[in-house]
Amino acid sequence: MALTHLKEPLGTPMRQIWKPFRALYFASLMMLIGSGLLSTYLALRLAADHVDSLWVGALMAANYFGLVLGGKIGHRLIARVGHIRAYSACAGIVGAAVLGHGLVDWLPAWIVLRMIVGLGMMCQYMVIESWLNEQADAKQRGVVFSGYMIASYLGLVLGQLILVMHPALGLELLMLVALCFALCLVPVALTRRIHPAPLRPAPMEPRFFIKRVPQSLTTVLGSGLIVGSFYGLAPLYASQQGLTTEQVGLFMGCCIFAGLLVQWPLGWLSDRYDRALLIRCFALALAVCALPLAIWSQVPLEVLFVAGFCCSLVQFCLYPLAVAFSNDHVEGDRRVSLTAMLLVTYGVGASIGPLVAGVLMKLYGSQMLYGFFALFALVLVWRIRPKAVTNLHQVDDAPLHHVAMPDNMTSSPLVACLDPRVDEQVVQDQMQASPNPDVEPEPEPELEPVTEGADDEPPSSDFTQARP
Repeated sequence: MALTHLKEPLGTPMRQIWKPFRALYFASLMMLIGSGLLSTYLALRLAADHVDSLWVGALMAANYFGLVLGGKIGHRLIARVGHIRAYSACAGIVGAAVLGHGLVDWLPAWIVLRMIVGLGMMCQYMVIESWLNEQADAKQRGVVFSGYMIASYLGLVLGQLILVMHPALGLELLMLVALCFALCLVPVALTRRIHPAPLRPAPMEPRFFIKRVPQSLTTVLGSGLIVGSFYGLAPLYASQQGLTTEQVGLFMGCCIFAGLLVQWPLGWLSDRYDRALLIRCFALALAVCALPLAIWSQVPLEVLFVAGFCCSLVQFCLYPLAVAFSNDHVEGDRRVSLTAMLLVTYGVGASIGPLVAGVLMKLYGSQMLYGFFALFALVLVWRIRPKAVTNLHQVDDAPLHHVAMPDNMTSSPLVACLDPRVDEQVVQDQMQASPNPDVEPEPEPELEPVTEGADDEPPSSDFTQARP
Protein backbone atom coordinates (compact mmCIF):
# COMPACT_ATOMS: atom_id res chain seq x y z
CA MET A 1 0.00 0.00 0.00
CA ALA A 2 1.39 3.38 -0.97
CA LEU A 3 2.05 5.69 1.95
CA THR A 4 2.43 8.93 0.01
CA HIS A 5 -0.25 11.41 -0.90
CA LEU A 6 -1.21 11.59 -4.56
CA LYS A 7 -0.20 15.24 -4.76
CA GLU A 8 3.08 14.83 -2.89
CA PRO A 9 6.40 13.75 -4.37
CA LEU A 10 7.89 10.34 -3.74
CA GLY A 11 9.96 10.16 -0.58
CA THR A 12 7.70 12.46 1.42
CA PRO A 13 8.56 11.93 5.09
CA MET A 14 6.02 10.04 7.15
CA ARG A 15 5.73 12.96 9.55
CA GLN A 16 4.40 15.15 6.73
CA ILE A 17 1.70 12.59 6.00
CA TRP A 18 0.61 12.46 9.64
CA LYS A 19 1.01 16.19 10.28
CA PRO A 20 -2.53 17.19 9.20
CA PHE A 21 -4.01 14.71 11.69
CA ARG A 22 -1.95 15.58 14.75
CA ALA A 23 -4.76 17.59 16.37
CA LEU A 24 -7.14 14.64 16.17
CA TYR A 25 -4.44 12.25 17.36
CA PHE A 26 -3.82 14.54 20.34
CA ALA A 27 -7.55 14.53 21.14
CA SER A 28 -7.60 10.72 20.98
CA LEU A 29 -4.47 10.48 23.13
CA MET A 30 -5.97 12.70 25.85
CA MET A 31 -9.23 10.75 25.84
CA LEU A 32 -7.49 7.40 26.24
CA ILE A 33 -5.11 8.66 28.94
CA GLY A 34 -8.16 9.73 30.93
CA SER A 35 -10.12 6.55 30.20
CA GLY A 36 -7.24 4.21 31.06
CA LEU A 37 -6.45 6.05 34.28
CA LEU A 38 -10.10 6.13 35.34
CA SER A 39 -10.62 2.37 34.92
CA THR A 40 -7.56 1.44 36.97
CA TYR A 41 -8.19 4.11 39.58
CA LEU A 42 -11.74 2.94 40.25
CA ALA A 43 -10.64 -0.69 40.57
CA LEU A 44 -7.86 0.22 43.02
CA ARG A 45 -10.09 2.60 44.96
CA LEU A 46 -12.70 -0.12 45.49
CA ALA A 47 -9.98 -2.63 46.37
CA ALA A 48 -8.64 -0.26 49.02
CA ASP A 49 -12.18 0.00 50.45
CA HIS A 50 -12.49 -3.84 50.40
CA VAL A 51 -15.47 -3.76 48.04
CA ASP A 52 -16.53 -7.04 46.37
CA SER A 53 -15.02 -7.74 42.96
CA LEU A 54 -18.58 -8.02 41.62
CA TRP A 55 -18.95 -4.25 41.92
CA VAL A 56 -15.66 -3.67 40.12
CA GLY A 57 -16.84 -5.91 37.27
CA ALA A 58 -20.20 -4.15 37.21
CA LEU A 59 -18.51 -0.78 36.77
CA MET A 60 -16.57 -1.97 33.73
CA ALA A 61 -19.65 -3.71 32.33
CA ALA A 62 -21.57 -0.42 32.64
CA ASN A 63 -18.81 1.37 30.77
CA TYR A 64 -18.97 -1.06 27.84
CA PHE A 65 -22.77 -0.98 27.87
CA GLY A 66 -22.54 2.80 27.56
CA LEU A 67 -20.16 2.44 24.63
CA VAL A 68 -22.58 0.14 22.82
CA LEU A 69 -25.49 2.47 23.59
CA GLY A 70 -23.50 5.46 22.39
CA GLY A 71 -23.06 3.80 19.01
CA LYS A 72 -26.82 4.14 18.55
CA ILE A 73 -27.27 7.61 20.01
CA GLY A 74 -24.19 9.32 18.59
CA HIS A 75 -25.42 9.46 15.00
CA ARG A 76 -28.61 11.28 15.99
CA LEU A 77 -26.78 13.75 18.20
CA ILE A 78 -24.24 14.61 15.49
CA ALA A 79 -26.96 14.95 12.86
CA ARG A 80 -28.95 17.31 15.07
CA VAL A 81 -26.28 19.71 16.37
CA GLY A 82 -23.18 19.06 14.24
CA HIS A 83 -19.81 17.49 14.96
CA ILE A 84 -18.15 20.26 16.99
CA ARG A 85 -21.13 20.87 19.27
CA ALA A 86 -21.70 17.14 19.77
CA TYR A 87 -18.05 16.55 20.65
CA SER A 88 -17.92 19.57 22.99
CA ALA A 89 -21.12 18.57 24.77
CA CYS A 90 -19.97 14.97 25.25
CA ALA A 91 -16.54 16.04 26.52
CA GLY A 92 -18.22 18.30 29.07
CA ILE A 93 -20.64 15.56 30.16
CA VAL A 94 -17.85 13.00 30.49
CA GLY A 95 -15.74 15.40 32.53
CA ALA A 96 -18.68 16.10 34.84
CA ALA A 97 -19.41 12.38 35.23
CA VAL A 98 -15.76 11.73 36.12
CA LEU A 99 -15.82 14.38 38.85
CA GLY A 100 -19.14 12.96 40.02
CA HIS A 101 -17.27 9.87 41.25
CA GLY A 102 -15.54 12.12 43.77
CA LEU A 103 -18.77 13.70 44.99
CA VAL A 104 -20.81 10.53 45.53
CA ASP A 105 -19.75 7.32 47.29
CA TRP A 106 -22.93 5.34 46.46
CA LEU A 107 -21.89 2.49 44.15
CA PRO A 108 -25.13 2.30 42.12
CA ALA A 109 -24.57 5.97 41.25
CA TRP A 110 -21.04 5.10 40.13
CA ILE A 111 -22.47 2.49 37.76
CA VAL A 112 -24.72 5.14 36.17
CA LEU A 113 -21.78 7.54 35.92
CA ARG A 114 -19.61 4.86 34.25
CA MET A 115 -22.35 4.23 31.71
CA ILE A 116 -22.53 7.97 30.97
CA VAL A 117 -18.74 8.08 30.51
CA GLY A 118 -18.89 5.20 28.02
CA LEU A 119 -21.80 6.73 26.11
CA GLY A 120 -20.15 10.13 25.85
CA MET A 121 -16.80 8.69 24.79
CA MET A 122 -18.41 6.68 21.99
CA CYS A 123 -19.93 9.88 20.59
CA GLN A 124 -16.49 11.48 20.74
CA TYR A 125 -14.95 8.51 18.91
CA MET A 126 -17.55 8.89 16.18
CA VAL A 127 -16.73 12.55 15.67
CA ILE A 128 -12.97 11.92 15.51
CA GLU A 129 -13.25 8.96 13.14
CA SER A 130 -15.64 10.68 10.76
CA TRP A 131 -13.28 13.67 10.68
CA LEU A 132 -10.23 11.49 10.09
CA ASN A 133 -12.05 9.79 7.23
CA GLU A 134 -13.01 13.14 5.73
CA GLN A 135 -9.43 14.41 5.74
CA ALA A 136 -7.61 11.22 4.70
CA ASP A 137 -6.85 10.57 1.06
CA ALA A 138 -7.72 7.09 -0.20
CA LYS A 139 -4.03 6.11 -0.31
CA GLN A 140 -3.43 7.44 3.21
CA ARG A 141 -6.16 5.53 5.03
CA GLY A 142 -3.87 2.71 6.19
CA VAL A 143 -1.31 5.15 7.58
CA VAL A 144 -3.97 7.31 9.23
CA PHE A 145 -5.56 4.22 10.77
CA SER A 146 -2.18 3.09 12.13
CA GLY A 147 -1.61 6.49 13.71
CA TYR A 148 -5.03 6.34 15.33
CA MET A 149 -4.30 2.86 16.69
CA ILE A 150 -0.92 3.94 18.10
CA ALA A 151 -2.48 6.99 19.79
CA SER A 152 -5.13 4.73 21.37
CA TYR A 153 -2.69 2.20 22.81
CA LEU A 154 -0.19 4.87 23.86
CA GLY A 155 -2.89 6.77 25.71
CA LEU A 156 -3.91 3.67 27.63
CA VAL A 157 -0.28 2.96 28.60
CA LEU A 158 0.37 6.53 29.72
CA GLY A 159 -2.80 6.47 31.81
CA GLN A 160 -1.36 3.57 33.80
CA LEU A 161 2.02 5.22 34.23
CA ILE A 162 0.41 8.21 35.91
CA LEU A 163 -0.23 5.88 38.85
CA VAL A 164 3.51 5.27 39.09
CA MET A 165 4.17 8.98 39.45
CA HIS A 166 1.14 9.66 41.66
CA PRO A 167 0.29 6.51 43.66
CA ALA A 168 -2.00 8.20 46.19
CA LEU A 169 -5.61 7.25 45.41
CA GLY A 170 -7.01 10.67 46.20
CA LEU A 171 -9.36 12.95 44.33
CA GLU A 172 -6.36 14.42 42.49
CA LEU A 173 -6.45 11.49 40.06
CA LEU A 174 -10.09 12.17 39.21
CA MET A 175 -9.12 15.78 38.58
CA LEU A 176 -6.37 14.59 36.22
CA VAL A 177 -8.90 12.46 34.32
CA ALA A 178 -11.27 15.43 34.02
CA LEU A 179 -8.30 17.55 32.92
CA CYS A 180 -7.57 15.10 30.09
CA PHE A 181 -11.15 15.33 28.84
CA ALA A 182 -10.96 19.11 29.00
CA LEU A 183 -7.73 19.15 26.95
CA CYS A 184 -9.11 16.74 24.34
CA LEU A 185 -11.77 19.37 23.65
CA VAL A 186 -9.30 22.11 22.67
CA PRO A 187 -8.17 21.02 19.16
CA VAL A 188 -11.73 20.28 18.05
CA ALA A 189 -13.22 23.44 19.51
CA LEU A 190 -10.57 25.70 17.93
CA THR A 191 -10.81 24.41 14.39
CA ARG A 192 -12.01 26.82 11.70
CA ARG A 193 -12.72 24.07 9.19
CA ILE A 194 -16.09 22.90 8.01
CA HIS A 195 -17.91 19.96 9.50
CA PRO A 196 -17.34 16.62 7.81
CA ALA A 197 -20.29 15.06 6.06
CA PRO A 198 -22.63 13.37 8.57
CA LEU A 199 -22.67 9.59 8.34
CA ARG A 200 -25.44 7.19 9.24
CA PRO A 201 -25.10 3.70 10.75
CA ALA A 202 -25.02 0.80 8.34
CA PRO A 203 -27.45 -2.11 8.91
CA MET A 204 -25.82 -4.92 10.88
CA GLU A 205 -27.62 -7.92 9.32
CA PRO A 206 -26.94 -10.22 12.30
CA ARG A 207 -28.61 -13.31 10.80
CA PHE A 208 -26.51 -13.08 7.66
CA PHE A 209 -23.21 -12.73 9.52
CA ILE A 210 -24.02 -15.43 12.09
CA LYS A 211 -24.50 -17.81 9.18
CA ARG A 212 -21.59 -16.52 7.06
CA VAL A 213 -18.81 -15.94 9.66
CA PRO A 214 -19.79 -17.82 12.85
CA GLN A 215 -16.21 -18.60 13.89
CA SER A 216 -15.16 -14.97 13.58
CA LEU A 217 -18.11 -13.82 15.70
CA THR A 218 -17.32 -16.49 18.30
CA THR A 219 -13.72 -15.23 18.47
CA VAL A 220 -14.85 -11.61 18.78
CA LEU A 221 -17.27 -12.51 21.56
CA GLY A 222 -14.55 -14.45 23.39
CA SER A 223 -12.12 -11.58 22.95
CA GLY A 224 -14.68 -9.19 24.45
CA LEU A 225 -15.20 -11.48 27.44
CA ILE A 226 -11.45 -11.72 28.07
CA VAL A 227 -10.23 -8.20 27.31
CA GLY A 228 -13.21 -6.51 28.97
CA SER A 229 -12.53 -8.51 32.13
CA PHE A 230 -8.82 -7.68 31.91
CA TYR A 231 -9.33 -3.90 31.85
CA GLY A 232 -11.89 -4.00 34.63
CA LEU A 233 -10.45 -6.58 37.01
CA ALA A 234 -6.71 -6.97 36.36
CA PRO A 235 -5.89 -3.96 38.60
CA LEU A 236 -7.95 -5.58 41.37
CA TYR A 237 -6.19 -8.91 40.83
CA ALA A 238 -2.76 -7.27 40.98
CA SER A 239 -3.71 -5.37 44.12
CA GLN A 240 -4.89 -8.55 45.83
CA GLN A 241 -1.55 -10.14 44.92
CA GLY A 242 0.06 -7.58 47.20
CA LEU A 243 1.31 -5.09 44.60
CA THR A 244 1.54 -1.44 45.53
CA THR A 245 -0.24 1.22 43.48
CA GLU A 246 2.98 1.99 41.59
CA GLN A 247 3.49 -1.70 40.79
CA VAL A 248 -0.13 -2.07 39.65
CA GLY A 249 0.39 0.83 37.27
CA LEU A 250 3.57 -0.76 35.92
CA PHE A 251 1.85 -4.14 35.58
CA MET A 252 -1.09 -2.70 33.64
CA GLY A 253 1.15 -0.50 31.48
CA CYS A 254 3.39 -3.48 30.70
CA CYS A 255 0.41 -5.63 29.68
CA ILE A 256 -1.20 -2.96 27.50
CA PHE A 257 2.15 -2.17 25.86
CA ALA A 258 2.35 -5.87 24.94
CA GLY A 259 -0.87 -5.40 22.98
CA LEU A 260 0.72 -2.62 20.95
CA LEU A 261 4.02 -4.44 20.52
CA VAL A 262 2.48 -7.61 19.09
CA GLN A 263 0.45 -5.95 16.33
CA TRP A 264 3.20 -5.80 13.70
CA PRO A 265 4.53 -9.38 14.01
CA LEU A 266 0.90 -10.46 14.12
CA GLY A 267 0.32 -8.77 10.77
CA TRP A 268 3.28 -10.64 9.25
CA LEU A 269 1.92 -13.97 10.49
CA SER A 270 -1.66 -13.21 9.51
CA ASP A 271 -0.75 -12.46 5.91
CA ARG A 272 1.19 -15.71 5.52
CA TYR A 273 -0.63 -18.40 7.50
CA ASP A 274 -4.18 -19.67 7.82
CA ARG A 275 -6.03 -17.24 10.07
CA ALA A 276 -8.39 -19.79 11.64
CA LEU A 277 -5.38 -21.89 12.61
CA LEU A 278 -3.66 -18.81 14.06
CA ILE A 279 -6.73 -17.98 16.18
CA ARG A 280 -6.75 -21.52 17.55
CA CYS A 281 -3.01 -21.45 18.27
CA PHE A 282 -3.15 -18.08 20.02
CA ALA A 283 -6.13 -19.20 22.09
CA LEU A 284 -4.22 -22.31 23.17
CA ALA A 285 -1.17 -20.17 23.98
CA LEU A 286 -3.37 -17.89 26.10
CA ALA A 287 -4.69 -20.87 28.07
CA VAL A 288 -1.14 -22.10 28.71
CA CYS A 289 0.18 -18.67 29.72
CA ALA A 290 -2.78 -18.02 32.05
CA LEU A 291 -2.53 -21.39 33.77
CA PRO A 292 0.21 -20.48 36.31
CA LEU A 293 -1.67 -17.35 37.37
CA ALA A 294 -4.91 -19.35 37.59
CA ILE A 295 -3.41 -22.09 39.79
CA TRP A 296 -1.25 -20.13 42.25
CA SER A 297 -3.11 -18.02 44.78
CA GLN A 298 0.09 -16.03 45.45
CA VAL A 299 2.44 -15.46 42.51
CA PRO A 300 6.04 -14.19 42.77
CA LEU A 301 6.41 -10.69 41.35
CA GLU A 302 8.70 -11.75 38.50
CA VAL A 303 6.35 -14.56 37.43
CA LEU A 304 3.37 -12.21 37.62
CA PHE A 305 4.92 -9.68 35.26
CA VAL A 306 6.27 -12.25 32.79
CA ALA A 307 3.08 -14.34 32.69
CA GLY A 308 0.89 -11.23 32.52
CA PHE A 309 2.94 -9.85 29.63
CA CYS A 310 2.74 -13.16 27.74
CA CYS A 311 -1.01 -13.43 28.30
CA SER A 312 -1.49 -9.92 26.92
CA LEU A 313 0.67 -10.68 23.89
CA VAL A 314 -1.79 -13.35 22.80
CA GLN A 315 -5.10 -12.02 24.14
CA PHE A 316 -4.74 -8.80 22.15
CA CYS A 317 -4.26 -10.85 18.96
CA LEU A 318 -7.69 -12.45 18.92
CA TYR A 319 -9.82 -9.49 17.81
CA PRO A 320 -7.60 -8.28 14.92
CA LEU A 321 -7.28 -11.85 13.63
CA ALA A 322 -11.05 -12.35 13.79
CA VAL A 323 -11.62 -9.09 11.88
CA ALA A 324 -9.17 -10.12 9.15
CA PHE A 325 -10.62 -13.65 9.00
CA SER A 326 -14.19 -12.35 8.64
CA ASN A 327 -13.24 -9.83 5.93
CA ASP A 328 -11.81 -12.70 3.88
CA HIS A 329 -15.29 -14.23 3.63
CA VAL A 330 -17.53 -11.18 3.22
CA GLU A 331 -18.03 -9.23 0.01
CA GLY A 332 -16.77 -5.66 -0.15
CA ASP A 333 -20.23 -4.10 -0.14
CA ARG A 334 -21.03 -5.70 3.23
CA ARG A 335 -17.82 -4.86 5.11
CA VAL A 336 -19.21 -1.66 6.60
CA SER A 337 -22.08 -3.64 8.14
CA LEU A 338 -19.58 -6.30 9.22
CA THR A 339 -17.56 -3.76 11.19
CA ALA A 340 -20.64 -2.64 13.09
CA MET A 341 -21.63 -6.24 13.80
CA LEU A 342 -18.16 -7.11 15.10
CA LEU A 343 -18.03 -4.10 17.42
CA VAL A 344 -21.47 -4.78 18.86
CA THR A 345 -20.56 -8.44 19.39
CA TYR A 346 -17.36 -7.39 21.13
CA GLY A 347 -19.30 -4.92 23.28
CA VAL A 348 -21.76 -7.61 24.36
CA GLY A 349 -18.87 -9.85 25.43
CA ALA A 350 -17.09 -7.00 27.19
CA SER A 351 -20.29 -6.16 29.10
CA ILE A 352 -20.83 -9.74 30.28
CA GLY A 353 -17.22 -10.76 30.95
CA PRO A 354 -16.43 -8.45 33.90
CA LEU A 355 -19.65 -9.46 35.65
CA VAL A 356 -18.99 -13.20 35.33
CA ALA A 357 -15.32 -12.89 36.21
CA GLY A 358 -16.18 -10.66 39.18
CA VAL A 359 -18.52 -13.31 40.57
CA LEU A 360 -15.86 -16.02 40.16
CA MET A 361 -13.26 -13.88 41.91
CA LYS A 362 -15.64 -13.20 44.78
CA LEU A 363 -16.46 -16.89 45.25
CA TYR A 364 -13.13 -18.59 44.57
CA GLY A 365 -10.40 -15.97 44.89
CA SER A 366 -8.62 -13.41 42.75
CA GLN A 367 -6.72 -16.04 40.72
CA MET A 368 -10.02 -16.98 39.07
CA LEU A 369 -9.59 -13.98 36.77
CA TYR A 370 -6.90 -15.84 34.86
CA GLY A 371 -8.82 -19.08 35.34
CA PHE A 372 -11.65 -17.31 33.48
CA PHE A 373 -9.20 -16.36 30.72
CA ALA A 374 -7.93 -19.93 30.42
CA LEU A 375 -11.46 -21.36 30.36
CA PHE A 376 -12.70 -19.19 27.51
CA ALA A 377 -9.44 -19.58 25.63
CA LEU A 378 -10.03 -23.34 25.69
CA VAL A 379 -13.61 -22.74 24.51
CA LEU A 380 -12.15 -20.93 21.48
CA VAL A 381 -9.75 -23.81 20.87
CA TRP A 382 -12.77 -26.12 20.84
CA ARG A 383 -15.02 -23.89 18.70
CA ILE A 384 -12.53 -22.63 16.10
CA ARG A 385 -12.00 -25.44 13.61
CA PRO A 386 -9.90 -24.63 10.54
CA LYS A 387 -11.11 -27.80 8.78
CA ALA A 388 -14.72 -26.57 9.08
CA VAL A 389 -13.97 -23.52 6.94
CA THR A 390 -15.47 -24.30 3.53
CA ASN A 391 -14.15 -21.19 1.74
CA LEU A 392 -17.34 -21.17 -0.35
CA HIS A 393 -17.68 -17.41 0.09
CA GLN A 394 -14.01 -16.48 0.23
CA VAL A 395 -13.36 -13.28 -1.70
CA ASP A 396 -11.11 -13.38 -4.73
CA ASP A 397 -8.30 -11.31 -3.20
CA ALA A 398 -8.18 -13.26 0.09
CA PRO A 399 -6.29 -13.20 2.32
CA LEU A 400 -6.80 -9.47 2.60
CA HIS A 401 -4.03 -7.36 4.06
CA HIS A 402 -3.98 -7.55 7.87
CA VAL A 403 -4.52 -4.21 9.61
CA ALA A 404 -3.29 -3.54 13.15
CA MET A 405 -6.17 -2.24 15.21
CA PRO A 406 -7.19 -1.65 18.82
CA ASP A 407 -9.60 -4.17 20.28
CA ASN A 408 -10.90 -2.54 23.43
CA MET A 409 -13.81 -0.50 22.11
CA THR A 410 -11.59 2.55 21.60
CA SER A 411 -13.36 3.04 18.30
CA SER A 412 -16.87 3.34 16.93
CA PRO A 413 -18.65 1.66 14.01
CA LEU A 414 -17.39 4.56 11.88
CA VAL A 415 -13.91 3.03 12.10
CA ALA A 416 -14.93 1.16 8.93
CA CYS A 417 -14.37 4.48 7.15
CA LEU A 418 -10.65 4.25 7.96
CA ASP A 419 -10.11 0.53 7.38
CA PRO A 420 -8.24 0.25 4.05
CA ARG A 421 -9.88 -3.15 3.45
CA VAL A 422 -13.22 -1.36 3.02
CA ASP A 423 -13.70 0.38 -0.32
CA GLU A 424 -14.08 4.12 0.18
CA GLN A 425 -16.90 4.40 -2.34
CA VAL A 426 -18.85 1.71 -0.49
CA VAL A 427 -18.46 3.73 2.72
CA GLN A 428 -19.86 6.82 1.05
CA ASP A 429 -22.72 4.93 -0.61
CA GLN A 430 -23.84 3.17 2.57
CA MET A 431 -23.06 5.69 5.30
CA GLN A 432 -23.65 9.06 3.67
CA ALA A 433 -26.60 10.46 5.57
CA SER A 434 -29.65 11.50 3.63
CA PRO A 435 -31.32 14.77 4.59
CA ASN A 436 -33.54 14.39 7.64
CA PRO A 437 -36.62 16.58 7.44
CA ASP A 438 -37.12 16.33 11.21
CA VAL A 439 -33.72 17.84 11.95
CA GLU A 440 -33.26 21.54 11.48
CA PRO A 441 -30.03 22.08 9.53
CA GLU A 442 -27.27 23.80 11.39
CA PRO A 443 -26.23 27.16 9.90
CA GLU A 444 -22.87 26.98 8.19
CA PRO A 445 -20.07 28.61 10.19
CA GLU A 446 -18.33 31.55 8.65
CA LEU A 447 -15.09 30.49 7.05
CA GLU A 448 -12.13 32.61 6.23
CA PRO A 449 -11.60 32.92 2.48
CA VAL A 450 -9.16 30.36 1.17
CA THR A 451 -7.27 31.03 -2.04
CA GLU A 452 -6.91 27.92 -4.16
CA GLY A 453 -3.29 26.91 -4.44
CA ALA A 454 -2.16 29.21 -1.65
CA ASP A 455 1.19 28.34 -0.13
CA ASP A 456 0.32 29.49 3.39
CA GLU A 457 0.34 26.65 5.88
CA PRO A 458 -2.82 26.40 8.03
CA PRO A 459 -2.49 26.96 11.76
CA SER A 460 -1.33 23.92 13.71
CA SER A 461 -4.68 23.60 15.47
CA ASP A 462 -6.61 23.27 12.21
CA PHE A 463 -7.51 20.11 10.40
CA THR A 464 -6.85 19.86 6.71
CA GLN A 465 -9.43 21.19 4.31
CA ALA A 466 -12.26 18.72 3.77
CA ARG A 467 -12.43 17.07 0.41
CA PRO A 468 -15.52 17.79 -1.71
